[in-house]
Amino acid sequence: MEISQLKYDADGLIPAVVQEAGTHEVLMVAYMNEESLRRTLETKTTWFWSRSRQEYWNKGATSGHVQKVKEVRYDCDADCLLISVEQVGGTACHTGNKSCFFNVLEL
Repeated sequence: MEISQLKYDADGLIPAVVQEAGTHEVLMVAYMNEESLRRTLETKTTWFWSRSRQEYWNKGATSGHVQKVKEVRYDCDADCLLISVEQVGGTACHTGNKSCFFNVLEL
């Protein structure tokens, strides 16, 4: 499938679930558009579209916590990505946590 054939939302975005390649731990969820996905595939590091800043960001460019892309998959509906990475620097979350999913909702 060509990246242009993926199903982007009305804003031209597709959610990307990022997981550690070795452990399959979910590290974060961010959004991509065609250009950020193209940059990701070309550089083998994750690029996203920041909805708040309205700009591209290369994960780890300022923090050094780069994500080296090992594989990119898309789901059965072609409307969500799963990106397996080697997380360099140990943390994916801007809070300093390894994963963005460190909060627990009480049952």
